[in-house]
Amino acid sequence: MKKKQLEILLQKLNLHSKPKVYLEQYPTPADIAAKILFDAYSLGDIEGKKVCDLGCGTGIFSIGAVLLGAKEVIGIDIDKEVIEVARKNAEQLGVEGMIKFIVSDIKEFNETCDCVIMNPPFGSQQEHADTPFLIKALEIAPVVHSIHMLKTENYIENLVHRHNGMITHKERVVFEIKHMFKFHKREKAEVEAMHIRIKKR
Repeated sequence: MKKKQLEILLQKLNLHSKPKVYLEQYPTPADIAAKILFDAYSLGDIEGKKVCDLGCGTGIFSIGAVLLGAKEVIGIDIDKEVIEVARKNAEQLGVEGMIKFIVSDIKEFNETCDCVIMNPPFGSQQEHADTPFLIKALEIAPVVHSIHMLKTENYIENLVHRHNGMITHKERVVFEIKHMFKFHKREKAEVEAMHIRIKKR
């Protein structure tokens, strides 16, 4: 499968109709998800691997990992409603039997995997909300692909180092955040973020 084909399929996924502010449930754009997934695939982190998606939301990374040949995929999210959306999305693309979706706080999830691919909360509602996601990812997998605010780069690098990780790849990405919540004053805004790949030392 080519990257553009993957992006087209991911664009068909349904979004959460009632996203929760405190969980920062902003959807990952299909083009960004496809790029990250394809980069991970090219590095040998997906095909034939067990992949976990922490804070899986509507399942875009979980479903994309299956489409790129993952052996087993687990999507974990604390929100029961968004997990239902993820299950319907998987069914829509015919991969429902290949993904295990779990309703759980990621802190309580302890199953190991070959790779974590995730888009954790950026920390716009609660500072460093992405920290427990990154710590958990480094506990359960030797390879992690994750997205974080570019302005937290130094903090994230120090956190990774403290938890025996090494950033092997880093790329700037621009998120377009559309008007979703009442406090949003503009129709859309651009947020500078970074996709990082981490290997455990």
